[in-house]
Amino acid sequence: MDIFEKCQLYKLPDELKAQGIYPYFHALESRQDTQVIMEGKRRIMLGSNNYLGLTVHPEVIEAGIKAYEQYGSGCSGSRFLNGTLRMHLELEQELAEFLGKDGAVTWSTGFQSNLGIIASLVGHGDYAICDAENHASIYDGCRLSYGRMLTYPHGDMDALEKQLAKLPDNAGRLIITDGVFSMGGDIAKLPEICALAEKYGARVMVDDSHALGVIGKGGRGSASYFGLEDKVDIYMGTFSKSLASLGGFMAASERVVNFVQHTSRPYIFSASMPPANCAAALTALRIIKREPERVERLSRLSSYARAGFRKKNIPIIEADTPIIPVYTYEAENTLIKAKELFNEGVYVNPVLPPATQPGNCLLRTSYMATLTEDIIDEALDIFEKVFKK
Repeated sequence: MDIFEKCQLYKLPDELKAQGIYPYFHALESRQDTQVIMEGKRRIMLGSNNYLGLTVHPEVIEAGIKAYEQYGSGCSGSRFLNGTLRMHLELEQELAEFLGKDGAVTWSTGFQSNLGIIASLVGHGDYAICDAENHASIYDGCRLSYGRMLTYPHGDMDALEKQLAKLPDNAGRLIITDGVFSMGGDIAKLPEICALAEKYGARVMVDDSHALGVIGKGGRGSASYFGLEDKVDIYMGTFSKSLASLGGFMAASERVVNFVQHTSRPYIFSASMPPANCAAALTALRIIKREPERVERLSRLSSYARAGFRKKNIPIIEADTPIIPVYTYEAENTLIKAKELFNEGVYVNPVLPPATQPGNCLLRTSYMATLTEDIIDEALDIFEKVFKK
Protein backbone atom coordinates (compact mmCIF):
# COMPACT_ATOMS: atom_id res chain seq x y z
CA MET A 1 0.00 0.00 0.00
CA ASP A 2 1.27 3.45 -0.89
CA ILE A 3 1.76 5.48 2.29
CA PHE A 4 0.42 8.53 0.42
CA GLU A 5 -2.93 6.87 -0.33
CA LYS A 6 -4.48 8.48 2.75
CA CYS A 7 -3.47 11.88 1.38
CA GLN A 8 -5.28 11.22 -1.91
CA LEU A 9 -8.42 10.12 -0.07
CA TYR A 10 -8.52 13.10 2.33
CA LYS A 11 -11.10 15.39 0.69
CA LEU A 12 -12.85 17.22 3.56
CA PRO A 13 -10.99 20.56 3.10
CA ASP A 14 -11.78 20.47 -0.63
CA GLU A 15 -15.46 19.86 0.08
CA LEU A 16 -15.65 22.75 2.57
CA LYS A 17 -13.88 25.08 0.15
CA ALA A 18 -16.35 24.11 -2.58
CA GLN A 19 -19.20 25.03 -0.21
CA GLY A 20 -17.53 28.34 0.65
CA ILE A 21 -17.33 27.58 4.39
CA TYR A 22 -13.69 26.57 4.83
CA PRO A 23 -12.69 28.49 8.00
CA TYR A 24 -8.90 28.28 8.17
CA PHE A 25 -5.81 30.20 7.06
CA HIS A 26 -7.41 33.64 6.66
CA ALA A 27 -4.50 35.98 5.91
CA LEU A 28 -3.81 38.95 8.17
CA GLU A 29 -2.50 42.11 6.56
CA SER A 30 -2.04 44.15 9.75
CA ARG A 31 -0.85 43.80 13.33
CA GLN A 32 -2.59 41.51 15.83
CA ASP A 33 -4.91 44.08 17.39
CA THR A 34 -8.54 44.63 18.36
CA GLN A 35 -9.32 45.51 14.74
CA VAL A 36 -7.37 43.99 11.88
CA ILE A 37 -7.21 43.99 8.12
CA MET A 38 -7.84 40.45 7.02
CA GLU A 39 -8.17 39.61 3.35
CA GLY A 40 -8.56 43.25 2.46
CA LYS A 41 -11.32 44.16 4.90
CA ARG A 42 -11.59 45.47 8.46
CA ARG A 43 -12.59 42.77 10.93
CA ILE A 44 -13.18 43.03 14.67
CA MET A 45 -10.78 40.52 16.19
CA LEU A 46 -12.63 38.23 18.60
CA GLY A 47 -10.43 35.23 17.89
CA SER A 48 -7.05 36.16 19.34
CA ASN A 49 -5.27 35.05 22.52
CA ASN A 50 -3.59 38.46 22.79
CA TYR A 51 -5.45 38.92 26.07
CA LEU A 52 -3.70 42.06 27.33
CA GLY A 53 -3.23 43.61 23.89
CA LEU A 54 0.54 43.81 24.32
CA THR A 55 1.52 42.64 20.81
CA VAL A 56 1.22 46.26 19.65
CA HIS A 57 2.58 47.94 22.80
CA PRO A 58 5.37 50.38 21.79
CA GLU A 59 7.72 49.12 24.52
CA VAL A 60 7.34 45.50 23.43
CA ILE A 61 7.98 46.38 19.79
CA GLU A 62 10.99 48.54 20.68
CA ALA A 63 12.46 45.76 22.83
CA GLY A 64 12.24 43.33 19.92
CA ILE A 65 13.93 45.77 17.54
CA LYS A 66 16.76 46.47 19.99
CA ALA A 67 17.30 42.74 20.54
CA TYR A 68 17.65 42.25 16.78
CA GLU A 69 20.20 45.03 16.66
CA GLN A 70 22.19 43.78 19.66
CA TYR A 71 22.03 39.98 19.21
CA GLY A 72 21.04 39.41 15.59
CA SER A 73 18.16 37.28 14.35
CA GLY A 74 18.86 34.03 16.22
CA CYS A 75 21.10 32.09 18.58
CA SER A 76 22.02 29.23 16.19
CA GLY A 77 22.19 26.67 18.95
CA SER A 78 20.46 25.10 21.93
CA ARG A 79 20.41 26.54 25.42
CA PHE A 80 22.61 23.64 26.43
CA LEU A 81 25.45 24.85 24.22
CA ASN A 82 25.94 28.25 22.59
CA GLY A 83 22.29 29.41 22.70
CA THR A 84 21.98 30.97 26.16
CA LEU A 85 21.77 34.74 26.32
CA ARG A 86 21.94 36.73 29.52
CA MET A 87 18.42 37.85 28.60
CA HIS A 88 17.16 34.24 28.73
CA LEU A 89 18.40 34.02 32.31
CA GLU A 90 16.77 37.35 33.20
CA LEU A 91 13.45 36.17 31.79
CA GLU A 92 13.60 32.91 33.73
CA GLN A 93 14.53 34.67 36.96
CA GLU A 94 11.75 37.24 36.66
CA LEU A 95 9.17 34.58 35.75
CA ALA A 96 10.15 32.52 38.79
CA GLU A 97 9.91 35.57 41.06
CA PHE A 98 6.54 36.59 39.57
CA LEU A 99 5.11 33.12 40.20
CA GLY A 100 6.77 32.52 43.56
CA LYS A 101 8.91 29.55 42.49
CA ASP A 102 12.64 28.80 42.85
CA GLY A 103 13.38 28.79 39.15
CA ALA A 104 12.11 28.57 35.60
CA VAL A 105 13.03 26.95 32.27
CA THR A 106 12.09 28.35 28.86
CA TRP A 107 11.49 26.61 25.52
CA SER A 108 11.08 27.97 21.99
CA THR A 109 7.34 27.20 21.92
CA GLY A 110 4.60 26.43 24.40
CA PHE A 111 3.94 23.08 22.69
CA GLN A 112 7.59 22.13 23.19
CA SER A 113 7.30 23.09 26.85
CA ASN A 114 4.63 20.51 27.61
CA LEU A 115 6.48 17.88 25.57
CA GLY A 116 9.71 18.65 27.41
CA ILE A 117 8.28 18.78 30.93
CA ILE A 118 6.05 15.72 30.83
CA ALA A 119 8.32 13.42 28.84
CA SER A 120 11.17 14.32 31.18
CA LEU A 121 9.33 13.78 34.47
CA VAL A 122 6.98 10.88 33.72
CA GLY A 123 9.12 7.77 33.43
CA HIS A 124 8.77 3.98 33.53
CA GLY A 125 6.19 2.98 36.14
CA ASP A 126 4.88 6.55 36.51
CA TYR A 127 1.40 7.84 35.72
CA ALA A 128 0.14 11.10 34.25
CA ILE A 129 -3.50 11.66 35.18
CA CYS A 130 -5.14 14.19 32.86
CA ASP A 131 -8.40 16.06 32.43
CA ALA A 132 -9.97 14.89 29.17
CA GLU A 133 -10.11 18.47 27.87
CA ASN A 134 -6.42 19.22 28.40
CA HIS A 135 -4.51 20.81 25.53
CA ALA A 136 -3.21 18.59 22.72
CA SER A 137 0.38 19.30 23.74
CA ILE A 138 -0.27 17.65 27.12
CA TYR A 139 -1.59 14.55 25.39
CA ASP A 140 1.45 14.44 23.13
CA GLY A 141 3.81 14.99 26.06
CA CYS A 142 2.26 11.98 27.78
CA ARG A 143 2.59 9.88 24.61
CA LEU A 144 6.28 10.76 24.37
CA SER A 145 6.93 9.82 27.97
CA TYR A 146 7.74 6.29 29.16
CA GLY A 147 4.90 6.43 31.67
CA ARG A 148 1.20 5.75 31.29
CA MET A 149 -1.49 8.38 30.72
CA LEU A 150 -4.87 8.08 32.42
CA THR A 151 -7.74 10.50 31.78
CA TYR A 152 -10.84 11.50 33.67
CA PRO A 153 -13.98 13.19 32.27
CA HIS A 154 -13.72 16.95 32.23
CA GLY A 155 -13.89 18.38 35.75
CA ASP A 156 -15.09 15.08 37.26
CA MET A 157 -13.38 14.91 40.65
CA ASP A 158 -14.96 11.58 41.61
CA ALA A 159 -13.48 10.03 38.48
CA LEU A 160 -10.10 11.59 39.25
CA GLU A 161 -10.13 10.09 42.74
CA LYS A 162 -10.99 6.66 41.34
CA GLN A 163 -8.04 6.88 38.98
CA LEU A 164 -5.69 7.87 41.81
CA ALA A 165 -7.02 5.23 44.20
CA LYS A 166 -6.26 2.32 41.85
CA LEU A 167 -2.60 3.24 41.26
CA PRO A 168 0.19 1.12 42.80
CA ASP A 169 1.65 2.56 46.00
CA ASN A 170 5.13 2.73 44.53
CA ALA A 171 4.09 4.56 41.34
CA GLY A 172 4.98 8.17 40.69
CA ARG A 173 1.87 10.18 39.85
CA LEU A 174 1.47 13.61 38.25
CA ILE A 175 -1.96 15.22 37.91
CA ILE A 176 -1.95 17.53 34.88
CA THR A 177 -4.68 20.05 34.14
CA ASP A 178 -5.23 23.20 32.16
CA GLY A 179 -5.71 26.15 34.52
CA VAL A 180 -8.17 27.82 32.16
CA PHE A 181 -9.51 25.46 29.50
CA SER A 182 -8.86 26.94 26.09
CA MET A 183 -12.13 25.97 24.40
CA GLY A 184 -14.71 26.23 27.19
CA GLY A 185 -13.06 29.08 29.09
CA ASP A 186 -13.82 27.45 32.46
CA ILE A 187 -11.33 27.34 35.33
CA ALA A 188 -9.97 24.05 36.68
CA LYS A 189 -11.21 22.81 40.05
CA LEU A 190 -7.81 23.33 41.60
CA PRO A 191 -8.87 23.21 45.28
CA GLU A 192 -10.30 19.71 44.80
CA ILE A 193 -7.38 18.60 42.59
CA CYS A 194 -4.81 19.75 45.14
CA ALA A 195 -6.69 18.09 47.99
CA LEU A 196 -6.77 14.78 46.10
CA ALA A 197 -3.08 15.13 45.22
CA GLU A 198 -2.24 15.52 48.90
CA LYS A 199 -4.46 12.57 49.86
CA TYR A 200 -2.89 10.21 47.31
CA GLY A 201 0.70 11.46 47.26
CA ALA A 202 0.55 12.97 43.78
CA ARG A 203 2.16 16.09 42.35
CA VAL A 204 0.22 18.79 40.47
CA MET A 205 1.13 20.44 37.17
CA VAL A 206 -1.00 23.28 35.79
CA ASP A 207 -0.90 24.51 32.20
CA ASP A 208 -1.63 28.20 32.73
CA SER A 209 -1.26 29.25 29.09
CA HIS A 210 -4.74 30.84 29.13
CA ALA A 211 -4.58 31.92 32.79
CA LEU A 212 -1.32 33.89 33.00
CA GLY A 213 -2.16 37.57 32.65
CA VAL A 214 -5.84 36.69 32.84
CA ILE A 215 -6.79 35.58 36.38
CA GLY A 216 -5.18 35.61 39.81
CA LYS A 217 -3.48 38.46 41.65
CA GLY A 218 -1.99 40.75 39.01
CA GLY A 219 -2.47 38.01 36.41
CA ARG A 220 -0.44 35.34 38.23
CA GLY A 221 -2.73 32.55 37.10
CA SER A 222 -5.03 29.87 38.42
CA ALA A 223 -3.11 28.90 41.57
CA SER A 224 -3.09 32.55 42.66
CA TYR A 225 -6.80 32.78 41.80
CA PHE A 226 -7.51 30.12 44.42
CA GLY A 227 -4.70 31.00 46.85
CA LEU A 228 -2.99 27.66 46.18
CA GLU A 229 0.48 28.80 45.18
CA ASP A 230 2.12 26.42 47.65
CA LYS A 231 0.04 23.44 46.47
CA VAL A 232 0.78 23.57 42.73
CA ASP A 233 4.17 22.02 42.04
CA ILE A 234 4.68 23.00 38.39
CA TYR A 235 3.43 25.96 36.42
CA MET A 236 3.61 25.74 32.64
CA GLY A 237 2.75 28.63 30.36
CA THR A 238 3.27 30.21 26.97
CA PHE A 239 4.58 33.55 25.75
CA SER A 240 2.28 33.61 22.71
CA LYS A 241 -0.76 34.87 24.58
CA SER A 242 -0.63 37.50 27.36
CA LEU A 243 3.15 37.82 26.99
CA ALA A 244 2.89 38.88 23.34
CA SER A 245 5.71 36.78 21.93
CA LEU A 246 6.51 33.14 21.16
CA GLY A 247 7.88 30.49 23.49
CA GLY A 248 6.99 28.67 26.68
CA PHE A 249 8.18 28.02 30.22
CA MET A 250 8.04 25.92 33.34
CA ALA A 251 8.32 27.35 36.86
CA ALA A 252 9.00 24.93 39.72
CA SER A 253 11.32 24.08 42.60
CA GLU A 254 15.09 24.32 42.09
CA ARG A 255 15.59 20.53 41.96
CA VAL A 256 12.79 19.99 39.44
CA VAL A 257 14.14 22.82 37.26
CA ASN A 258 17.65 21.34 37.42
CA PHE A 259 16.41 17.87 36.47
CA VAL A 260 14.30 19.05 33.53
CA GLN A 261 17.09 21.29 32.20
CA HIS A 262 19.39 18.28 31.97
CA THR A 263 16.93 15.66 30.70
CA SER A 264 14.36 17.43 28.49
CA ARG A 265 15.04 16.44 24.88
CA PRO A 266 13.06 19.35 23.34
CA TYR A 267 15.17 21.68 25.51
CA ILE A 268 18.54 20.08 24.81
CA PHE A 269 18.07 19.43 21.10
CA SER A 270 16.23 22.57 19.94
CA ALA A 271 17.59 26.01 19.15
CA SER A 272 16.87 28.51 21.89
CA MET A 273 14.21 31.19 21.76
CA PRO A 274 15.33 33.97 19.37
CA PRO A 275 16.52 37.23 20.96
CA ALA A 276 13.60 39.34 19.75
CA ASN A 277 11.07 36.84 21.13
CA CYS A 278 12.85 36.74 24.47
CA ALA A 279 13.03 40.53 24.70
CA ALA A 280 9.34 40.91 23.82
CA ALA A 281 8.26 38.37 26.46
CA LEU A 282 10.47 39.92 29.12
CA THR A 283 9.16 43.41 28.38
CA ALA A 284 5.54 42.20 28.37
CA LEU A 285 6.10 40.53 31.76
CA ARG A 286 7.44 43.78 33.18
CA ILE A 287 4.43 45.69 31.85
CA ILE A 288 2.08 43.19 33.50
CA LYS A 289 3.89 43.64 36.82
CA ARG A 290 3.81 47.42 36.43
CA GLU A 291 0.22 47.69 35.20
CA PRO A 292 -2.00 45.12 36.96
CA GLU A 293 -4.98 47.27 36.00
CA ARG A 294 -4.77 45.70 32.53
CA VAL A 295 -5.87 42.39 34.05
CA GLU A 296 -8.75 44.11 35.84
CA ARG A 297 -9.80 45.88 32.62
CA LEU A 298 -9.81 42.55 30.78
CA SER A 299 -12.11 41.05 33.41
CA ARG A 300 -14.56 43.98 33.21
CA LEU A 301 -14.71 43.88 29.40
CA SER A 302 -15.27 40.13 29.41
CA SER A 303 -18.16 40.54 31.85
CA TYR A 304 -19.54 43.30 29.63
CA ALA A 305 -19.46 41.01 26.58
CA ARG A 306 -21.09 38.11 28.46
CA ALA A 307 -23.91 40.41 29.58
CA GLY A 308 -24.36 41.55 25.98
CA PHE A 309 -24.71 37.99 24.70
CA ARG A 310 -27.28 37.23 27.40
CA LYS A 311 -29.27 40.36 26.56
CA LYS A 312 -29.44 39.28 22.92
CA ASN A 313 -30.42 35.71 23.90
CA ILE A 314 -27.38 34.20 22.24
CA PRO A 315 -26.43 30.96 24.07
CA ILE A 316 -22.96 30.96 25.62
CA ILE A 317 -20.89 28.90 28.05
CA GLU A 318 -20.72 30.80 31.33
CA ALA A 319 -17.28 31.32 32.88
CA ASP A 320 -15.21 34.08 34.53
CA THR A 321 -12.54 34.40 31.85
CA PRO A 322 -12.10 36.31 28.56
CA ILE A 323 -12.98 33.15 26.61
CA ILE A 324 -16.69 33.21 25.77
CA PRO A 325 -17.80 30.26 23.62
CA VAL A 326 -21.08 30.63 21.72
CA TYR A 327 -23.12 27.49 21.12
CA THR A 328 -23.74 26.59 17.49
CA TYR A 329 -24.24 22.85 18.13
CA GLU A 330 -23.84 21.22 14.69
CA ALA A 331 -20.64 21.39 12.64
CA GLU A 332 -22.22 22.70 9.44
CA ASN A 333 -24.12 25.43 11.29
CA THR A 334 -20.90 26.39 13.06
CA LEU A 335 -19.01 26.81 9.79
CA ILE A 336 -21.85 28.76 8.19
CA LYS A 337 -22.14 31.12 11.17
CA ALA A 338 -18.37 31.66 11.26
CA LYS A 339 -18.41 32.52 7.56
CA GLU A 340 -21.35 34.92 7.92
CA LEU A 341 -19.72 36.68 10.87
CA PHE A 342 -16.49 36.96 8.89
CA ASN A 343 -18.32 38.48 5.95
CA GLU A 344 -20.03 40.97 8.26
CA GLY A 345 -16.70 41.99 9.83
CA VAL A 346 -16.13 39.84 12.93
CA TYR A 347 -13.45 37.14 13.16
CA VAL A 348 -14.11 34.21 15.52
CA ASN A 349 -12.76 30.66 15.79
CA PRO A 350 -15.02 27.68 15.02
CA VAL A 351 -14.60 24.79 17.46
CA LEU A 352 -15.38 21.41 15.94
CA PRO A 353 -14.80 17.77 16.95
CA PRO A 354 -12.43 16.48 18.24
CA ALA A 355 -11.90 19.77 20.12
CA THR A 356 -15.50 19.44 21.33
CA GLN A 357 -18.13 16.72 21.47
CA PRO A 358 -20.33 16.14 18.39
CA GLY A 359 -23.49 18.22 18.70
CA ASN A 360 -21.79 20.71 21.02
CA CYS A 361 -19.84 22.75 18.47
CA LEU A 362 -18.95 26.32 19.36
CA LEU A 363 -17.78 29.66 18.09
CA ARG A 364 -14.93 30.59 20.41
CA THR A 365 -14.77 34.31 21.09
CA SER A 366 -11.95 35.82 23.14
CA TYR A 367 -11.30 39.35 24.33
CA MET A 368 -8.48 41.82 24.85
CA ALA A 369 -7.95 44.44 27.52
CA THR A 370 -7.50 46.99 24.72
CA LEU A 371 -11.00 46.52 23.29
CA THR A 372 -13.62 49.18 23.95
CA GLU A 373 -17.27 48.82 24.87
CA ASP A 374 -18.21 50.45 21.55
CA ILE A 375 -16.31 47.85 19.53
CA ILE A 376 -17.84 45.03 21.59
CA ASP A 377 -21.31 46.50 21.02
CA GLU A 378 -20.66 46.61 17.28
CA ALA A 379 -19.58 42.97 17.30
CA LEU A 380 -22.60 41.93 19.38
CA ASP A 381 -24.94 43.65 16.94
CA ILE A 382 -23.36 41.67 14.10
CA PHE A 383 -23.79 38.47 16.13
CA GLU A 384 -27.45 39.28 16.62
CA LYS A 385 -27.93 39.93 12.90
CA VAL A 386 -26.28 36.64 11.94
CA PHE A 387 -28.02 34.54 14.60
CA LYS A 388 -31.46 35.90 13.66
CA LYS A 389 -31.13 34.53 10.12
